[in-house]
Amino acid sequence: MDALTKVPEITFGFWIIKIAATTLGETGGDTVTMTLHWGYLLGTALFFTILLALVVAQIVARKFHPSLYWATIIASTTAGTTMADFADRSLGVGYAGGSTLLFLCLMAVLGLWYWSLGSISVATVSTPKVEAFYWAAITFSQTLGTALGDWFAANGAGYAGGALIFGAALAAIAAAYFWTDFSRVALFWAAFILTRPLGATVGDFLDKPVSKGGLHLSRPIASAALAIFIVACIVFIPQRAGRHPGDARAKALR
Repeated sequence: MDALTKVPEITFGFWIIKIAATTLGETGGDTVTMTLHWGYLLGTALFFTILLALVVAQIVARKFHPSLYWATIIASTTAGTTMADFADRSLGVGYAGGSTLLFLCLMAVLGLWYWSLGSISVATVSTPKVEAFYWAAITFSQTLGTALGDWFAANGAGYAGGALIFGAALAAIAAAYFWTDFSRVALFWAAFILTRPLGATVGDFLDKPVSKGGLHLSRPIASAALAIFIVACIVFIPQRAGRHPGDARAKALR
């Protein structure tokens, strides 16, 4: 009988919660760094500490816990927001430089993961070693997504335009999943990365000033509304652990 993994089965509901979590990561990170005036360095320190604690709890846990898993995802996307903003703006790396550096870091993690274990499929996330690779890849992908979203928005696309671009890219990935035999593992990681800039641009569209192309909504209120929506999704959308190994690799993205 297949063993259960420590991550959820990849379903349509998974992607709904993931996009909402990435949007919350943007508004939540901006709430701390901008609205509360913590700044990018202190905000990064806060959220990265929370992320490390949750990753340890996730690895120590003996089975899949939906609330713990999604709390860790939200922590990774919020930390990704502040880390990307710190690198892009405080360190002066710039959006292009930050995106390139983070992409190389993500490829390095995925490469080491594949070299060490022979697969980067989420269906294999069932041991502490694989979980460590998984959460490192998740964190870099979330940070990369923030930098990509800001880069597109700052170079003429705007927040709404950036959301449309990344939404169209995700639609293309979905089409490739349903109508081609392209690697399911590659499609998963491509979709996982692109949901982050989608969430980043949507989050910025919600809370940035009207003069900058946003709706100027309250960051704390938007964050609270997104958090309530995510909790409702976790409660009402079935959350099942994925399976490993065997057929799980072929079904990992269903």
